[in-house]
Amino acid sequence: QVQLVESGGGLVQPGGSLTLSCAASGPFVRILAMAWYRQALGEERELVARTTITGATDYADFVNGRFTIATDSTKNTVTLHMNSLKPEDTAVYFCYVRALIPTLKNVDAWGQGTQVSVSS
Repeated sequence: QVQLVESGGGLVQPGGSLTLSCAASGPFVRILAMAWYRQALGEERELVARTTITGATDYADFVNGRFTIATDSTKNTVTLHMNSLKPEDTAVYFCYVRALIPTLKNVDAWGQGTQVSVSS
C-alpha cells in the first residue's frame, strides 16, 4: 500500500548537521500526518517530530530548537533538518506516515530506517 523510502543518514561530527528525507508513494487518497521517530540501540522507539494535514507541528523536548520538520505536499515528502547534533542523537531514524487509502481507511506506514551516527 503506502511505501516510504528514506535517505540522508550518515556519520557526522558533534555540532554538525544532517538532513533526512522520506518520499511516500502508493495508492493513497491523502496523507494525514508525517513524522520522524528514532530508536537508539537498546532503547524504545521515540517520536522526534511530527506534522499533520492541519499544519500542526510538534517536537520532542530533546529537540530544543535544533531540528525542523518540513513537508512538500506536491511531492509527498517529509524532511528533517537536524542542526547542532549531539552524540546522544545517534540512532536509527524512521519515517512514519498516516494516510487515507481509497477504501477510506487510515493506514500507518514506516520507512526502513536510516542510521544517524554522531561521533568525533
